[in-house]
Amino acid sequence: MRHRRFRQQEADLDITSFMNLMIILVPVLLMSMVFSHITVLDLKLPDLASNSGPNKDPKNELLELVIEPNELVINYPAGAPLKRIPLKENDDTGAQEYDFKTLSVVLQEVKRLLREKGIDKKDILILSQQDTDYQTIVRAMDTVRSFKAVVAASVVDAELFPQVSLGDAPPPVQGTSTVGGKQ
Repeated sequence: MRHRRFRQQEADLDITSFMNLMIILVPVLLMSMVFSHITVLDLKLPDLASNSGPNKDPKNELLELVIEPNELVINYPAGAPLKRIPLKENDDTGAQEYDFKTLSVVLQEVKRLLREKGIDKKDILILSQQDTDYQTIVRAMDTVRSFKAVVAASVVDAELFPQVSLGDAPPPVQGTSTVGGKQ
């Protein structure tokens, strides 16, 4: 018996259709992909050394933003109210909310006045109640860090107080209402 051995030829790989699929699929997937942007805010704890003992150096005095249930209070130096910003009514919902636009304007004026006195202050302490919602704290942090300014016909973020510290505010006085009607 004769056995014939057939030599099988190896088939050439045809990847043309696969390459066509990849040429179409990759751009479509990239266009539909949602790119997430994560922002990291650097926070620091308040310096205990700056609160101890009599401190007469105006450069070391603390600038505070206290988030009260019914207002925002700017203190400079720490504990001495400089400006109170009451809640405003939201035009769309009619609910009471914090007025961050006015806060930004007031902080811009504080920054300007401090610069006129030769003080280049970059730090601020945000004090909030325990039941203050997260979004309010984040909006306060964004507001105190920078503001939108027009420079050479383009809008840029101008620096206010980029070094943000967080702390607990003293408890509110009994009988005051809170945002959203919670006590």
